[in-house]
Amino acid sequence: MNQKIFYLIFTVIALFFSSCGNDDKVKDISRDGAIETIMNVEHLNDKQDVIKTTHKIWVKSVLVKTAIHTDTIPALGSMKPESAITAEVSKEIDVKKDYEFYITVK
Repeated sequence: MNQKIFYLIFTVIALFFSSCGNDDKVKDISRDGAIETIMNVEHLNDKQDVIKTTHKIWVKSVLVKTAIHTDTIPALGSMKPESAITAEVSKEIDVKKDYEFYITVK
């Protein structure tokens, strides 16, 4: 009986850890009535980035409108990636910092 409980607990733990770390990515959206939003930031120069937000409005599988908004925002500067912070690396490597996106849907 104890062996069955052990295997049950082991299976539950294995399933739990196998589901961790998987990003929930939408492969296809329902276009029956949806707003699809695409956001990206492009590095313009050392002091400025450009944020681009695209909204696609879908009604009954028909794209009825696309709205694109762009704005210039301050650049976050640069950083040294962890792989470049070693004694073996002789040259300086800088990578521009990226913004994090947090979206609230109501």
